[in-house]
Amino acid sequence: MASSAAAEADPAEREREQQHEDRHRLASSLTARYSDWVLEALDELPGSFLLTDPALAGHPIVYASRGLAALTGYARREVLGRNARVFQGAATDRAAVAGVREAVRAQRAHQVAILNYRRDGSPHWVLLHLAPVFHARDGRLLHFLAVQVPIDAKRRAAPCRGAQHGAVLAACREEARVDEDFPCASHAGKVFVDMDKRGLESEEPCVATESEKEKAISTANSIVSALNRYSKLTGLAVSGKRCDSVGIPALSSSLNLSLGRIKQSFVLTHSCLPDMPIIYASDAFVSLTGYSREEILGCNCKVLNGPHTSVEVLEEACTVDLLSYRKDGSSFHDLLHVSPIRDASGCLSYLGSP
Repeated sequence: MASSAAAEADPAEREREQQHEDRHRLASSLTARYSDWVLEALDELPGSFLLTDPALAGHPIVYASRGLAALTGYARREVLGRNARVFQGAATDRAAVAGVREAVRAQRAHQVAILNYRRDGSPHWVLLHLAPVFHARDGRLLHFLAVQVPIDAKRRAAPCRGAQHGAVLAACREEARVDEDFPCASHAGKVFVDMDKRGLESEEPCVATESEKEKAISTANSIVSALNRYSKLTGLAVSGKRCDSVGIPALSSSLNLSLGRIKQSFVLTHSCLPDMPIIYASDAFVSLTGYSREEILGCNCKVLNGPHTSVEVLEEACTVDLLSYRKDGSSFHDLLHVSPIRDASGCLSYLGSP
C-alpha cells in the first residue's frame, strides 16, 4: 500500500506511465486498423514518408519510414507522437504552409515544393505529396500520408539561394509557437515567424520536375496499396479515395483537432441519421469504456447499456446518474449529460454526451 502511494506521488513514475500510455495510443492507431505485419511491410517500402492521425490530439505522427530518417536525420523515436511541424524552419514559405493546412482541412490530396529543415538545422527542398487515407466503407478520414521527395540539389542551387540566406537570418528572428494543423512544419517543435523577409521574397521558389512529381505519386500509391492490403486482412479496408456510399459523416480535420484537445470523456452522435450513431469518441471515452474507436463509431450509445441500465430514465432526462457497462462487461456509474447541438438554422444536428 505504501509503495503504491509512493508511486502515485512520484512525478517520474507518473511521467513514465504517461509515456507508456502515449506510445500505446500511437501504436493502436495502426494496429487497430491493419494486421500485425503492416509495420514490417511499410519498413520495406522505399522513400521518405510518414503517417499522421488527425483523430488524435495534436494530429501526431504515428509512423515514420526509414527513408525519412535518412533524409531528415531524425530517428523514428524522435518524431513519433509529434506534429509534423517538426520539419519546418525559419525560411519555410508561409504560403506553401497555408496551402498544406487548407488541404488537410479539406481532406484532399495536395502537392507542393517546400523548404524543410533537417535535424542538424540545415535547410533542404522537398516535394511534399499529401494524401488522405479513408475508411473504404463509410468514407471516414483515418490517416494522412505525407511523402517527401528531395528536389535535385544541382537544379535547385541557383533559384534557391534564399534557403542559405534564411538560415543566416534565422538567428535574428523572433520565434513563436503557432498551433496549426498541417503535416510538415516546425523545426525543434517551434514555428519560426519571419520578422524580416528582406532578401527572401525576391527569390524564386524551387520547382519540382515532372519525374519528381511522378515519383511522389508512385510512392504514395504503393503505400496506400500496402495499407489497403493489410487492412483487408482485418476486414477494415482502407482506400485513397472517399467512397460515395451513405455512412458515418466524416468530421473535418480542424474539428477533430479541436475536439481532441478536450480531455473529458464524451461522444458526439448524429441525430439526423438512423439510430443516432456515434460519429466521434474522445480519448478519455475510449479509455473509460474499453472500446476502440473502430468498435464504437457507428454504434448507438445503447452499446453501453446492460441488464441494470434504466432506459426509461435515459429517455426522459438530460442529466442522470446512469449505470453503464464497459466492453469487458464490468459496470461503472456514469453521470451522463446530453446536450443538443444545433446548426445555424436552429435544427438539431448532434447530441453531445460527456
